[in-house]
Amino acid sequence: MTRCSTNGRRGIDLLLEVMTALRAPDGGCPWDFEQTFETIAPYTIEEAYEVAEAIRRGDRAALRDELGDLLLQVVFHAQMAREEGAFDFDSVARGIAEKMIRRHPHIFGGAPVAGAAAQTRAWEAHKAAEREAAAAADGRRRPGALDGVALALPALLRAEKLQKRAARIGFDWPGVEPVFAQVLDEMAELRDAAGSEAAETTVPEELGDLLFTCVNLARHLGVDAEAALRGANAKFVARFRHMEAALAAAGRRADEKTDLAELNRLWEEAKRAEKER
Repeated sequence: MTRCSTNGRRGIDLLLEVMTALRAPDGGCPWDFEQTFETIAPYTIEEAYEVAEAIRRGDRAALRDELGDLLLQVVFHAQMAREEGAFDFDSVARGIAEKMIRRHPHIFGGAPVAGAAAQTRAWEAHKAAEREAAAAADGRRRPGALDGVALALPALLRAEKLQKRAARIGFDWPGVEPVFAQVLDEMAELRDAAGSEAAETTVPEELGDLLFTCVNLARHLGVDAEAALRGANAKFVARFRHMEAALAAAGRRADEKTDLAELNRLWEEAKRAEKER
């Protein structure tokens, strides 16, 4: 049996030791040992969302726990990489520390900065320079403005990042009103596509255009589209549960066939209850 003493140990040292023990071929956990970067990646994404949800709720105890779960994912990936001889946790930590030093010359190098907005511009300039240097080192073409926006990002988040990158070179709406107009145009095009003979192929494309434009609208309104949709999801769940509770109070099950008019009445009741809280 592997034993890890917790007395007087730094938390990160203990966590690294625990992960090494879990991944041990002899005496470790069979499930942990069988995992790969590919099988663990979905958990990493899920834990990041759990962190965001704890922050949204303002639950600091849950945030502490969720940050621990997310840190475990980093340690898990680093341990697998160490076993391959690729890198280890210390090189991960050192790499991000050195990157932060490079990207904050006003803190670590004496360079002046005029404020938060100027720092944001400087940050993006440093990132662009790093991408260009990496491309040159690999003998690749000069990176484009949209390079480096990860394909694996959630679609709403990636759309926002792509739009922000394009805006840096001036490809952007001059204000919010033209974006409202564009949303209406995209809705009209989607409606036309839905009634066309080629609806099977044109509707997904037009719907994508509408969603992309809605993200643009959110960006111009200063709203995080991903967070806004999460909020809408949570609101839908709360209202739907109110409907289920109302049906249960009447001795009925939510999965029974219910008249749509009654469901709409219960939905409006749930909305009124929200406003009264």
